[in-house]
Amino acid sequence: MSRNGTIRNTVLRKQLNHPIIDADGHWLEFGPLVQERLRKIGGDMAAEGFSLRPALVDQQLSMSVAERRKRRIGQQGFWGFPTKNTRDRATAFMPQLLYERMEELGFDFSVMYPTIGLSLPTIADDETRRVTCRAFNTFSADYFRNFSDRLTPVAVIPMHTPEEAIAELEHVKHQLGLKVVMLGSMIRRQIPAIAEEHPTAASVAAWYDVLGLDSEYDYDPVWAKCVELGFSPTFHSGSKGYGLRVSPSNFCYNHIGHFAAAGEAVCKALFLGGVTRRFPTLKFGFLEGGVGWACQLYVDLIEHWEKRHMDALEEVKPENLDVDLLRQLAESYGSQEIVDALKESESPLDTAAQPYGSGTGGVENLDDYAACQIDKKQDFHELFAKNFYFGCEADDKMNAVAFNRKNLPLGSQLNALFGSDIGHFDVTDMAGVLSEAYELVEDGLMDADNFRDFVLTNPVHFWADANPEFFKGTLVEQETAAVLAAGTHTVQVNGAAVGPLSK
Repeated sequence: MSRNGTIRNTVLRKQLNHPIIDADGHWLEFGPLVQERLRKIGGDMAAEGFSLRPALVDQQLSMSVAERRKRRIGQQGFWGFPTKNTRDRATAFMPQLLYERMEELGFDFSVMYPTIGLSLPTIADDETRRVTCRAFNTFSADYFRNFSDRLTPVAVIPMHTPEEAIAELEHVKHQLGLKVVMLGSMIRRQIPAIAEEHPTAASVAAWYDVLGLDSEYDYDPVWAKCVELGFSPTFHSGSKGYGLRVSPSNFCYNHIGHFAAAGEAVCKALFLGGVTRRFPTLKFGFLEGGVGWACQLYVDLIEHWEKRHMDALEEVKPENLDVDLLRQLAESYGSQEIVDALKESESPLDTAAQPYGSGTGGVENLDDYAACQIDKKQDFHELFAKNFYFGCEADDKMNAVAFNRKNLPLGSQLNALFGSDIGHFDVTDMAGVLSEAYELVEDGLMDADNFRDFVLTNPVHFWADANPEFFKGTLVEQETAAVLAAGTHTVQVNGAAVGPLSK
């Protein structure tokens, strides 16, 4: 397989006239090495913080199905990394081997996300979380330092408070020189009423902070700091084990769609919370969930706005009900019970005679889109399609929907990012990833320009619009500079100019 994949990549690269940027590769932490290095950098607390997630997974996998069912604990993933292809397994935790194999894999530049490291921003204890994230980022910077022309590691940023996020953003920028950040999201917080009224249950009752809307904190200072430092924040949180994804016996049931669900929750909050209105140059990336959910969300946000903006609410405003006409119609078409109820009630349908605003839950502004300041439908393109980017795995057929302007409102093209996900169970042959992605072109679901956007143009604009120096000194410096110089473009959709699109 690997040899066939390598030959196929060689043929493909001769066909293509552009580099391939992997926006979401993964490296595996070799436990004994990482734990010892973190201990030297951050002390015992950092080493112990790093081991919390693996220990929890081991503990839950050691339970019987009956015990997990009793506690409503979801089945964890098992056998999550390649074994039959030993060379690929070694490649995942040895950067030098990955670096030497990049040409074989068909990649020119890869952004490397951790594996265990993804969970570090979720550590509950404040001091342990901050110490562990800082030590891990310090280790990551050093681990990949000698390979920076083709590989760049991702810093993990704790987000329980804006202050801790800003402190770590400053550190990874100025002290470590890292260029990519993964912000914690879906922050688990206690429910105040439960903590006050049932303190013994407080640890198992939680809500999840999605940062952009109804948050515990104002995260605008974090977004402002990202703009200042030239970071395009990414999210790689999951929702496996939350809500409906808690099957005690079936990992796939819990796993399917969990990255998409977590991404949608934060993306929707950032949009409805007006973050992209207040920070129009800031781009956000949501990794590994694909782009199918984003297309659906884009459509749903527009269609809800059409029915729920302030003028549209007049159609359902309770006081607009014609009570006399309602009673007349009941006399002609309703049962006697309906007629009697309407005669006896001073408020037919319970709300008809109530002042405007009653029964709305006490919100001050009934316009759910107020923070976005939506004046016209085109605003959705400006505030959603241009600011959000979506990580897609190579073999996902849904990748193509991002480029179908005929199906998406306003002729938009959503920003799909190619991600290899090498290092994990779903990639059994690293050398086969690129050819799987290109099958979308061969099958007629993408054209060559779409593919170029997928693997080059979109990732370049995502990172380098915020940080023009991002690709300086890398193998793709010249090609990415040419992409930036080309700028944005306008296209014709159904005879009308739409743009600039995507970038």
